[in-house]
Amino acid sequence: MEQVWETGGGIMDIPSTTDLPAPSPPSPTFTLHTYGMQMLCNGGKPHKRDLRAHKVALRRRRMQNSELHSLRSDFLLKLRVAQENRSEAAIFFPHNVDFRGRAYTIHPHLNHLGADNCRGLLQFAEARPLGARGLRWLRIQVANLYGGGVDKLPLEEREEWVVARLADVADSARHPLAGRLWWQQAEDPWQCLATCMELAEAEAHPDPATFLSRLPIHQDGSCNGLQHYAALARDEEGGRAVNLLPGDRPADVYKGIADLVRVEVADEAAGRGNLDAMAHARMVEAHVDRKLVKQTVMTSVYGVTFLGARDQILNRLRERKAFESQADTKVAAVYAARKVLEAMGEMFSNARNVMDWLNECARDIAQHDLPVRWRSPVGLPVVQPYRKRGKRSVQTVLQTFTVMVPTEHLPVIKTKQRTAFPPNYIHSLDSAHMMLTALACDNAGLTFAGVHDSFWTHAGTVDEMGSILRGTFIELHSAPLLQQLYDDFRNLYPQVVFRDPPLLGTLRLDNIQDSVYFFA
Repeated sequence: MEQVWETGGGIMDIPSTTDLPAPSPPSPTFTLHTYGMQMLCNGGKPHKRDLRAHKVALRRRRMQNSELHSLRSDFLLKLRVAQENRSEAAIFFPHNVDFRGRAYTIHPHLNHLGADNCRGLLQFAEARPLGARGLRWLRIQVANLYGGGVDKLPLEEREEWVVARLADVADSARHPLAGRLWWQQAEDPWQCLATCMELAEAEAHPDPATFLSRLPIHQDGSCNGLQHYAALARDEEGGRAVNLLPGDRPADVYKGIADLVRVEVADEAAGRGNLDAMAHARMVEAHVDRKLVKQTVMTSVYGVTFLGARDQILNRLRERKAFESQADTKVAAVYAARKVLEAMGEMFSNARNVMDWLNECARDIAQHDLPVRWRSPVGLPVVQPYRKRGKRSVQTVLQTFTVMVPTEHLPVIKTKQRTAFPPNYIHSLDSAHMMLTALACDNAGLTFAGVHDSFWTHAGTVDEMGSILRGTFIELHSAPLLQQLYDDFRNLYPQVVFRDPPLLGTLRLDNIQDSVYFFA
């Protein structure tokens, strides 16, 4: 990283050390006219239209260079922290929890919650032997970090893919900036390079099982918010889409939604429905894929609205330059957003009922000008803080200024209380799952680090952590969480009449223990 920075940066998420050049000014306009028997050239100022465009370009370039300055400052802070601590035997990351229970490191600059360059710099202080299966997990980690679709293959195929490229791995480790530069093609290049270095050493070791490794190996939830919704609702079809049920290959919920949308759009393009629907379907048909729907599916857990979904898809279509006309792009985005949300409701019907019920409960509470409060599964009392802000004027000898004063006596923001409750409740569940897993790993003598729905441990203890995190998830959701929430609401808000929780589906939670791709 130091060498890339010293040679100018600008690659692999390291900002450029130099500003972008200012755009060239517009050329003056020249006109020809006759004077008597002579042809004269009249030189003038640039055209007003060109001057306006130049001002816009200058303003945009100044903004880009301002952002570059901020990125440089942020990167150099991270690099300086790493340089100052590189000789320490161990460094520690105290955490705070937010009002939902999610844990965040107190140190703001270099931590394992940061971007790829931060994570690539960090290793566990304690080294542990790889054991019988640790080498396998190092190989799989390379595939996961390389991405590009390789991370969606079955685990055995990911390992085989890396074994076929061990020469590239070794070259990346030995000559990071002068060799084939294979690691730079990865989606997470710095973490990929760190793993290549670890794997190359382990492969060269006479007995890889005894090789002492410090590299954290990640186990990430498969669209974890939807996993919690599916488990809450015992939604079998939705659970299968997010790997709560065993399967030979990892289920891809984004591809599953895209396939549903593609079938529906193809039907309407073929003439099923009215003429407007057919016209819109034919506009969108060629553009429906995993990438188009991914952001909307991800944010569905956070209560994305129709307008939000439309804007997300609009941005994807603009990036692709799918249509020449902005009007056509907007029409296509509206149609596609509607189809994506319908497909989500179809695939996660029981989970959607749970989300709607949570919304209704929060709406009824907020109607009485009360904040939504509940107790997380680990006992943390949670109160949503969304209230209107009061203003108070403070007069001094020199001036009068206004202070914003948030206070518990001010009225709640009803819309925010309602829309924020479902995602905040799910966040309180995923934080509880991480806490339970951290405690269980500590009791079992495992090293553990967590980033919300990504759990880290040594390569030699991945399988043990995998069994633990599945067990804690089953333990968490085996409790009647919706009924408990309903009972708590009735006790906390006796003046509010709540609808009974929705009926649960047929998903068996104990199947999660056998699901290889639940966290992988």
